[in-house]
Amino acid sequence: MSGPEKSRVPLFATMQRIPGGLMLIPLILGAIFGTFAPGALGIGSFTTALFQDSALPLIALLIFATGTQVSLRTGGPILAHAGTVLLMKSLIPATLVVLLGLGVGLDGLLGVSLLALLASMDNSNGGLWLAFSGQYGDERDRGAYVASAVNDGPFLTLLFLGASGLGDIPFLALLGAIVPFLLGVLVGNVDAEWRKVVQPVPNIVIPFFAFSLGTGIDLGDIVTGGVTGLLLGLVIAPFTGYLVYLGYRYILRRGTMSGLGFAAGTTAGNAIATPAVVAAADPRFEEYVGTATAQVAASALVTAIVAPLLAAYMLKRKGALRLGGVAEEPGDAAGTGGAADTADADDTVHHSAGGLADRPEQEQRA
Repeated sequence: MSGPEKSRVPLFATMQRIPGGLMLIPLILGAIFGTFAPGALGIGSFTTALFQDSALPLIALLIFATGTQVSLRTGGPILAHAGTVLLMKSLIPATLVVLLGLGVGLDGLLGVSLLALLASMDNSNGGLWLAFSGQYGDERDRGAYVASAVNDGPFLTLLFLGASGLGDIPFLALLGAIVPFLLGVLVGNVDAEWRKVVQPVPNIVIPFFAFSLGTGIDLGDIVTGGVTGLLLGLVIAPFTGYLVYLGYRYILRRGTMSGLGFAAGTTAGNAIATPAVVAAADPRFEEYVGTATAQVAASALVTAIVAPLLAAYMLKRKGALRLGGVAEEPGDAAGTGGAADTADADDTVHHSAGGLADRPEQEQRA
C-alpha cells in the first residue's frame, strides 16, 4: 500500500511560506505576461476567460465565501472586540484618508494616490490576525476576525469614495459590491454545510484572479510603485496598529494584552484587487490602477511581516509574554458563553492552549 503522494516541486507550499505569496507571486507572473507578451493570453475561449478576464467573477466568489463564514450567533464580548477592531482599523483610517483627499485630490501624496492609500488602509489581514490571536489571545480576540470578514473587500473603499464625493460611485455599484457578501452571510447561517463547502475557496481562486489582475499591470508600475508601497507598508503597520492598540486599551480595557491590537495593522492580500474594482465603478481611477495595485501588494507583504513583530514586542514589553508563550495568570476561562460562537474560526487556526486562559488580573494592570 503506497503512502501519500508527495509533491515533486512544492509550488503551493512555497507560495504560502511567503507573506501574501498566494496572491503576490501569481500577480507578478501575470505582470510578466502583460508586459512582454500582452497578446499571448488573448487567443480566446477558456484560456482568455480564465487567465485574462476572470478577476471580477472570482473576486465575487471570494466575497461570497467570506460572507458564509460570518455567524449571526456571535456573542456580546466578541461583537465588542470585532466592532472595536473595525472602528480603529478601518473606519477611522478611511475617514482620515478621505479628509486628506479632500485637500490634495485623487493624486494623493508623494506618489501614493488616494486610491492606493484607501485600499491599503481600510482593511486587515484576517488570516494573520487569526494566527496571532490564536496563539496569544482568547476566543474574544479570535472572534474579532469578524471585522476582517466585513472589511475584506472593496465595499468600504467604494463606500467612502462615494459618500465623500471623491468618487462617482453609482448606488447600484455599491449594492452590487455587497450583495455577494450578504448572500453569503444568509446562506452560511441558513445551511452550515455551505460554510464548510466554500472554506477552500480562497486558496483556489486567489492565485487565478491575482494572475488575471497582473496581466493588466506593466512591470514598470511594479518597480516604481513597489518602492513607495514598501514605505507605505512601513507607515500603515505602526499607525493603524497603534489605533487598534488604543481601542484595546481604552475601549475594551484589555490592559497588558492591548498589544494584540498591533497585529491588526496589516493590509489584506485581497485588497490588491480593490483598485481594479474601484476603476470598474468609476473610470476616473483607471490611470491609478497599475501603480496602486503594486503599492497595495507591497504594503500587504511588508505589513504581514512588521505587524506581528510589533504586536509581539508590545506584549513582551508589558510582561504579557514569557519564554514559550503567553504568561500564565490565575483566572477562569474567558467568555465561555461565546466559545461556541467562534467554533468556525477555531477550525481555521490551531491555537496554543496558552492563549485560551483569560487573564483578568493581568488585563487590569496597565
